Amino acid sequence: MEKVKVPTAGCSKASCGWRALLLPQLNRQSLYVYGSEIAVEQECIRQLQSGVFVIHPFSLMRSYYIMCMMAITFLNLIGIPMEIAFLEGNNGLVWESFNVFSDTLFLIDVALNFRMGIITEDAEEAILDIKRIRVSYLRTWFIPDVIAAFPIGYILLFADLHYHNDDSPSKTNKMMRILMFVRILSLIRLARVSRLVRFFNEVEKRNKDLLTWSHGVSTCQVSNANLEVVRLFFRILSLFMMIFLLCHWNGCIQYFVPMLEEFPSDCWVRKENLMNATVIVKYSWGVFRALSQMIALSYGSMDAPTNYVEMWIVMVSMVSGCLMYTVLVANATAMIVNVDPAAKEYKSKMSRLEHYMAFMKLPPELQLRINNYYQARYGGKWFDEQEVMDTVSSALKEQIVTVMCSRLLRNVPMFQNRDENFINVLLLKLEYEVFQEGDVIVRQNVPGDRMFFMDHGQVLVEDDSHQRELCDGDFFGETCVLTKGKHLATVKALTDCQCFSLSWKDFQDALQGFPDVKKDLEKMVQVNTDGGLV
Repeated sequence: MEKVKVPTAGCSKASCGWRALLLPQLNRQSLYVYGSEIAVEQECIRQLQSGVFVIHPFSLMRSYYIMCMMAITFLNLIGIPMEIAFLEGNNGLVWESFNVFSDTLFLIDVALNFRMGIITEDAEEAILDIKRIRVSYLRTWFIPDVIAAFPIGYILLFADLHYHNDDSPSKTNKMMRILMFVRILSLIRLARVSRLVRFFNEVEKRNKDLLTWSHGVSTCQVSNANLEVVRLFFRILSLFMMIFLLCHWNGCIQYFVPMLEEFPSDCWVRKENLMNATVIVKYSWGVFRALSQMIALSYGSMDAPTNYVEMWIVMVSMVSGCLMYTVLVANATAMIVNVDPAAKEYKSKMSRLEHYMAFMKLPPELQLRINNYYQARYGGKWFDEQEVMDTVSSALKEQIVTVMCSRLLRNVPMFQNRDENFINVLLLKLEYEVFQEGDVIVRQNVPGDRMFFMDHGQVLVEDDSHQRELCDGDFFGETCVLTKGKHLATVKALTDCQCFSLSWKDFQDALQGFPDVKKDLEKMVQVNTDGGLV
């Protein structure tokens, strides 16, 4: 990630060092929004001149912050249900320390969100005004974030310390009930899943924006295919993480609810003799029951639910499993539809073409040649070349045809040392054509109105006296484009050939703006050349 050269006027070396972490970085994302390096530098200056502590959405600190919070949030969403369901108050120093650390971090996160710059989809610059950031956060995610950041870890720590320091039996029983209530209350920390969803959405949106931007930038160092793979990877990762969390939570609930009822005699925990089992055994059985119910395989044991509580757990598991299926199928369908749309469009076109050929009762040999033509012409990817060329600017269109065809025109003697503007006009009039092996491209003594430039392939030129082969970079048909006369030889494709053609009409239109070139070419027609005119 390349950093922007940040103006250092008015700040010391140390202060500029840490403030640089808050400023936008020069990368693909910032260039997508601001358009140029100069605009990114101006955004840095704008933030420095504001003189307030604000974290820019495209800053290095913001990127590291998102990655850190994603990891901490995911660990919380795994550990909290395990703690509530299986640890039964025996958390240990490490887990209690992690709880306190997480609660502290989420409280800091709430405070930092009042200083976190905002970038909207339709905005041309980030929102760095403190008042606007505050109003936006209070209206959107402030309340869910405060609920998720409720410091249960501190309460559990203080209650645990008080519980161990108090020897009175009555107070001990009272404290155990309080601890049980706090453990149930700690379920609100699962609201942190909203933070994880928001982080994943932000990462996926950034990759999507970069993919859209890279389609219009020719100097990108990372290909569009790589960006599409990255975006698809994050989407699949987020989907499977959510499915994993759903199964994990369901497995913990399977054990947690009987625990709240103090394990009645007909509950599944007693039937499976898990009262004194290890945490990993209890968790494994809980997840097994959850998955069995979610995929409608069984109840997770030999017996059906024995009380209404277990019955409701099974029903909720089945409904959540149906929702999981729905989300999985919907996302899989969306990803399949969005992957390689050009190939899907090609298959759709070919399917309609095959129906047409069958309806017209074309011979199998002809159908095979038509299929081979489409494969050679489009290479399994359907696109409308004319539509693409019509949607780009004239400057880009000229650059595209120059890269594709300029060398072909330079090989023709009559176009060498000509005005560059004349060559550019001709390039814009070239038409792309594909011929299959065995096709007769032109016939001897047949009037013609086109000249051909060989891009790839090999052809055989035959006349009454001799024959010769042409390949990449060669040309034929120049007499027809000059005089609109008859072809002097027959040209047959020896391999699949990709050519560009120039019609007599388009050539005459191009000459109208260049009278000097037209006079030179008219003189050339009068001269008997031996250049193998066809």
